[in-house]
Amino acid sequence: MRLNEYVEYDATGLASLVRAGEVTPLELTRMAREAHDEVNPRINAVIEFYEDAETVAGADGGLFHGVPFLRKDIGATEAGRLQEKGSRLFKGCRSDTDSYFFRRAREGGLRTVGRTTTPELGSTIMTESLLNGITGNPWDLERSAGGSSGGAAAAVAAGITPIAHGSDGGGSTRIPASWCGLVGFNPSRGRVSGGPSNQDRSYGKGREFVLCRTVRDMAAALDVFSGPHPGDPFIIVQPNRPYAEELSRPTGRLRVGVARTSWGAVNLDPEVLHAVEATAALLQEMGHTLTEIDPPYEPLEYSRLFLDPTTAYWLEETARAMGRSLTADTLEPVNLKWYEFSRDLPLSHAADVQEGLRRTRFRVGEAIHAFDILLTPTMPVVAVPHGGIYSATNPAVSAEEYLEADTAIGQYTSLFNVTGQPSVSLPLAQSASGLPIGIQIVARFGDEATLVRVARDLEEAKPWSHRRPKVRGGNNG
Repeated sequence: MRLNEYVEYDATGLASLVRAGEVTPLELTRMAREAHDEVNPRINAVIEFYEDAETVAGADGGLFHGVPFLRKDIGATEAGRLQEKGSRLFKGCRSDTDSYFFRRAREGGLRTVGRTTTPELGSTIMTESLLNGITGNPWDLERSAGGSSGGAAAAVAAGITPIAHGSDGGGSTRIPASWCGLVGFNPSRGRVSGGPSNQDRSYGKGREFVLCRTVRDMAAALDVFSGPHPGDPFIIVQPNRPYAEELSRPTGRLRVGVARTSWGAVNLDPEVLHAVEATAALLQEMGHTLTEIDPPYEPLEYSRLFLDPTTAYWLEETARAMGRSLTADTLEPVNLKWYEFSRDLPLSHAADVQEGLRRTRFRVGEAIHAFDILLTPTMPVVAVPHGGIYSATNPAVSAEEYLEADTAIGQYTSLFNVTGQPSVSLPLAQSASGLPIGIQIVARFGDEATLVRVARDLEEAKPWSHRRPKVRGGNNG
């Protein structure tokens, strides 16, 4: 297999070649390394390609038999591997825990060959850090790949691997998927276990999954990673059949709520709105019933849900355990200010956060109960230039300014981390300048099956696999 052939396949396609004996897992790993060596110096998405990648453990068979995989440098862990969380505070730290996520990855045939960049502590929508530098968007190296799974998204978009680990606590999978032209899925709360040491993290807002290029890879990944484990805080309804089988099932007629207005302080770009309207028209042609919906929450009240004093306690305990201090030498400017700000909040504020989350889930649930799915932009704008108010490395930004800016630009994504609903960003459009525009579909809690079917319908009606960034071979566009 040659590199120009390797980069054309999705993960399901590569696995099929392995099963047919046309290529071996070792050859795929070598292709991933070749792709990495060619493109990573320009995009800075992979911070470590494992020296032992060619001998890395992976189960024979599985849905992804032999396919190279990458781990985001925060979230799910591999025992014995570095996990530095994009932060100088954690430089050199290795995990002693093998997460259920990566156990399932190996059982599913994925071979993890390296780790990808993330902003410090996964805290921003821009993947740039003082520890690892700036990750460029393969579609335009001067723009952000998004965050916090920006390294994973850039690596997949550039063809290093066809699928990569991501995590999403407020849009961190869907945002980079939108800006890098990928499929970014965030499952229901509880669908994918965070165990054995990170169940139900961040009040249930954070979930682990993948970024990929096709809906069939998304469905296969759901089959690989879904399922409860002992110690999980709750067990949600299990699927009626494998998610891959949903790809051949009829969708039926759905009631669709359509968001055509801004839900926050960042205005909706006209090109993004046009993409939403084009997708709405497509769904209507498919026989679904559409109704326009108003913003289901108050932005000012919503932003207060992220004022969590327990963050400061976690940082202090972690730093103490490592024998390090929380200073400008270990934390980036915005994160240090955020630590100092949250440290001064009364511990009783944690109870206020819990009540705010409960109230938001109730109000949003009432507002959208009539709909089977929601159609929204993923992001109100296309990929933004590096730096500025969204970067934790910017010393001019206060903690309060950052919080307001972050909740404003993530106005369509983070809400569904709070409610726990499954959502997916699909690369259904492009701007006049060629930048990807993601469209978000949200389903009822626990109803990933409907999302798989609707995503399949949209991919078939408006395919995107032919659209690739020209970052390889020294070109960029």
